[in-house]
Amino acid sequence: MSFPPLAFHVEPERGWLNDPNGLCYFGGKYHAYYQHNPTATVWTAPLSWGHAVSEDLLHWEPAPIALSPDMPYESTGGCFSGSAYVEEGKIWFYYTAVGEDGVQTQCLATSEDGYHLEKYPGNPILTGGPIDPTGRDFRDPKVFRWSDGSYRMVCGTGYEGRAAVVLYKSQDKLSWEYAGILFETRDMGPVLECPDLYPIEDKWVLCFSRMDQPQRVTFLVGDFDGERFTPESVQHPAVGPNFYAPQSFLDPQGRRLVLGWMTPWGAPEDPDPVRSGCLTVPLEVTLDDAGTLCLFPVEEADSLLRKEDPCLRQGEWLFQITDGKKLLLERPAQEVWDARVLADTHTREVFINGGEQYCSFFLEPDAFQD
Repeated sequence: MSFPPLAFHVEPERGWLNDPNGLCYFGGKYHAYYQHNPTATVWTAPLSWGHAVSEDLLHWEPAPIALSPDMPYESTGGCFSGSAYVEEGKIWFYYTAVGEDGVQTQCLATSEDGYHLEKYPGNPILTGGPIDPTGRDFRDPKVFRWSDGSYRMVCGTGYEGRAAVVLYKSQDKLSWEYAGILFETRDMGPVLECPDLYPIEDKWVLCFSRMDQPQRVTFLVGDFDGERFTPESVQHPAVGPNFYAPQSFLDPQGRRLVLGWMTPWGAPEDPDPVRSGCLTVPLEVTLDDAGTLCLFPVEEADSLLRKEDPCLRQGEWLFQITDGKKLLLERPAQEVWDARVLADTHTREVFINGGEQYCSFFLEPDAFQD
């Protein structure tokens, strides 16, 4: 059975999609890159970077594959996840390469048009993680500029039950110095994947995804001084069940936008023989007056939001969300003062109370609704 193509989401024309990569605005267009295998509908290495572009954040046009594994340091896993940094008419792409024995290193590619990426001849720019001596769990670089003009990179890692987000510093975007551990834990699985660190108003958000609970993306809100992150609250606005590896970027309007990966966790990985996986609708990240982190669709999507949908059950006592068969979320009705649904052909994204809770999921095949 082939599912109908999505109208308002990034998805591959054929093959597999997972983590969003290299999100940015460049050359008058929004660019979304993603983990991709064009020849399979399940996760199969080596992976490439797929690419889609948009002028309005809703309608996405496929573009040629942006990164393909063609170097020795990409020989087994390929080109894993990474990020983009735009400066002076050029995009700097940082990504994880997976080579012999599964060793993961951080690499660089640059582009002057967003379509043709040139790998840095000095790759890899970072080898050997500070936590994992095997180098097999050290990945997903996210780069941003600090207030003094230098640069920061966060990566995820883990080893023998110790999972962490680590920090690096650079003056030139090429040479990176280890600056320490931003956050570590023994209670959140083997690796903290796809970390992101960004400011919202006068606070900073450290976000990461948990391998042990793929529906559980953690957002820490606190303070960052360029060297240390001090968490003040742990928040989980995205309750899934199909949400992982979100990545943020700043758009020309100054909005902090996030896209995440939707995949049917717990279901057969290849229910569709044509394609598998998509990215969420672009979400704007805000903090409300109480310090609650909210995820809500960009204003460009306002006309797509509706208050009624078969996935919502709004009773006198209970508010429920269902995918057509399973109950996904339940709250007392008096706690829900607003619920909006963004419906695509076979996905639903529900936003509760202005985005204080966000539920994203695939409909069961026999529950498709126009």
